Amino acid sequence: MTRTNRTRRIIVCGVAALAIAGLVGLGAAPANAASADDGWIRIGHLSPDTRAVDVALTPASAGSPVLDLHDVSYGEVSPYTAVPAGDYELTMVPAGSPDGTSPAISTEPTITAGQATTVVAYGLNESLRTTVFVDDLSGPATGEARIRVIQASTRVKDLDVATTTGVPIATDAKAGSASAYADVPVGPWNLMVTAPSASYDTSVTLAPGTVNTLFVLDNASGGLTITSVLDSSGAGDAPDGSLDTGGGGLRDAGGAGTFASTTDAARHAADADPFAAIGRFVTGLVQAAAAALRS
Repeated sequence: MTRTNRTRRIIVCGVAALAIAGLVGLGAAPANAASADDGWIRIGHLSPDTRAVDVALTPASAGSPVLDLHDVSYGEVSPYTAVPAGDYELTMVPAGSPDGTSPAISTEPTITAGQATTVVAYGLNESLRTTVFVDDLSGPATGEARIRVIQASTRVKDLDVATTTGVPIATDAKAGSASAYADVPVGPWNLMVTAPSASYDTSVTLAPGTVNTLFVLDNASGGLTITSVLDSSGAGDAPDGSLDTGGGGLRDAGGAGTFASTTDAARHAADADPFAAIGRFVTGLVQAAAAALRS
C-alpha cells in the first residue's frame, strides 16, 4: 500500500474495520446456518465387534429419511447435520443391506430447535445399545476451552480422566455415559486415563473458545484409545461435529453426510482459533483493497 496517500490509507483502514465488524457479526448466524426451527444431530458407531452399518434418520410421522449415512465403521463419528425439530426414528442395518432389512438396532431421538444432539451405538454386538447425549455448546470463558468425556470402552466398567497437573475432566465415568463439560485453559494438555486395571496417557491441543469431546474406545491390541472430536470451534454459535469448519460454522447443514474418522478432528483442532480466521480474512481483504486503490 502506498504510504504517501493519506486518503487511501484511511479508506483501506475503514474497509478493514468494516470487515472485522462484519465477520464478528456472522458468528451468530453463519452463512450456512440452519433455520431457527432446526436442531443438529451427529451419530457415532462405538460398538467394537459390530460390522459397518448404514444409518437412516426418518421423521416419526413417516416419510423419506432426512439423513442417510453409508458404510459407517467402528470409531467413526459423523459431522453434525441440521434437521427440523421433532421426533425421529434412527435405524442401523448392516452396510449394503437391501431395502426392508430389519434394523440391527433402532432408537427414537427427539431433536429440539437450536440444540445439538449426539446419538451413539455402543457395547458389544450381543448387547448392543444406543444412547442420546444432549451437547452443551455454550462457549467457555476467554482464554479457555471446554472438554468432556464419552466413555464407550467395553473393556473397563469405569475410568477417570485428568490432566497430568491434576485437573479432573471425568470421574468414575461408566460405559455409555458422558461427563459434564470441564473448562480448562487453552493449549496442549497431557491427559491421564485411569481404569481399575491399567492407566493410559494421551495428549490433546485445545484452541481458544472451542468445545471438545474425548471418546474412549477399545483398540486392536486389547487396550484403550482416546480420540478428540471438535464439537464447536467458536463461541458455541453452531456445531462443527467431527470436522472443523472454523469460526463456529456448520458442517453438512441438512441432507445426507458422510462419516469422518475421529482422528481427523484431532488433526484439525489446532486450526480452530476464530481470531486466526478473522486475521486471515482481514489480511486478504486489505490486500485486495490496496491493489484496487493502486490501480
